[in-house]
Amino acid sequence: MNRPRIGVTTSLNLTDSGAREQRLDLAYVRAVERAGGLPLIVPMVATDEAAEAFAALLDGLVVTGGPAVTDGLIGALPEDIDPTDPDRVASDRRILRAFLDARRPTLGICYGMQLASALAGGTIYADVETQVDGTATHSRGRGGTTHPIDLVEGTTLHRIVGRPSIEVNTRHVQALAEPGADLVISAVAPDGTIEAIERTDGTFVGVQFHPEAMDPPLDALFEDLVEKARGV
Repeated sequence: MNRPRIGVTTSLNLTDSGAREQRLDLAYVRAVERAGGLPLIVPMVATDEAAEAFAALLDGLVVTGGPAVTDGLIGALPEDIDPTDPDRVASDRRILRAFLDARRPTLGICYGMQLASALAGGTIYADVETQVDGTATHSRGRGGTTHPIDLVEGTTLHRIVGRPSIEVNTRHVQALAEPGADLVISAVAPDGTIEAIERTDGTFVGVQFHPEAMDPPLDALFEDLVEKARGV
């Protein structure tokens, strides 16, 4: 079977010995593999040239979750929330821009969605629960489903899921205020929080929740990514 090459970005962690390690939650890898893709780890890059080489080599991309985004931020981060390591952000910006410019199918998850929005000129609430009246608690645990989202009819996400609403997990403090140029909202929570966005050309889908960590995982998002990557 032809397995499209799907790049998966990593997080950056500081060990007790002071080493800087790249890490990846196995759930992302398994989700891509179940969907029929060949998951390949994308290391952090320091140049646009390297990012463009990965975009030429790979057929699709998953930008994984991470700590807080600081690009396009409205307000200050809560004291107990760490920003994403600047080196990871710089690398992810290069990689994401290269894949989007090359029109490679891309899935952004949580941080990945927010970073794509920021690159497009979007804005992000630093702490949505304190900045927007009536916002429900979204910073709960990673595992089970915790709230419904309504999908916008006619969007790519609506086509992928095939239902008007689904239950999703939630573990975020930040939330999008405005999605940015060439991005449209494709799902919202009952309190109005933006839960998903996508490019109007269908090459990018971003979700605020973690489909790889749902029980059962929302594999349809990864299956759609892999299917699009087959046509690259």
